[in-house]
Amino acid sequence: MENNEARIDKWLWAARIFKTRSIAADACKNGRVTINGVGVKPSRPLKVGEIVDVRKPPVTYSFRVLKCIENRVGAKLVPEVYENVTDPRQYEILEMSRISGFIDRARGTGRPTKKDRRQMDAFVDPVMFGFDDEEE
Repeated sequence: MENNEARIDKWLWAARIFKTRSIAADACKNGRVTINGVGVKPSRPLKVGEIVDVRKPPVTYSFRVLKCIENRVGAKLVPEVYENVTDPRQYEILEMSRISGFIDRARGTGRPTKKDRRQMDAFVDPVMFGFDDEEE
């Protein structure tokens, strides 16, 4: 069944952009999905030819709708559903974030790096506190 419009949350799920429909609906509610630059609700009808922007930090993907579907399709059929029109600069941002590791991680949060660990070991070195004397 092919309509000339579909709910945006159903389309995002059916086109395999999000794993579940509820994740797609949450993305719409939280302002991470826009159509032609305007934020949308999950129930917003989508028409063929519209540009859908999906923000999955650190990248914003852009898709041109070729088919309005509400039933999930296999991965091989995805090229018939939408055309990826994402700006190549977005992929550069993605590659840079992969290279640099945790791009959004604030210093001092998360697990210590090897360097951090060595600095901590040096800081609490027993010789520094004179514990070495007690062993003799």
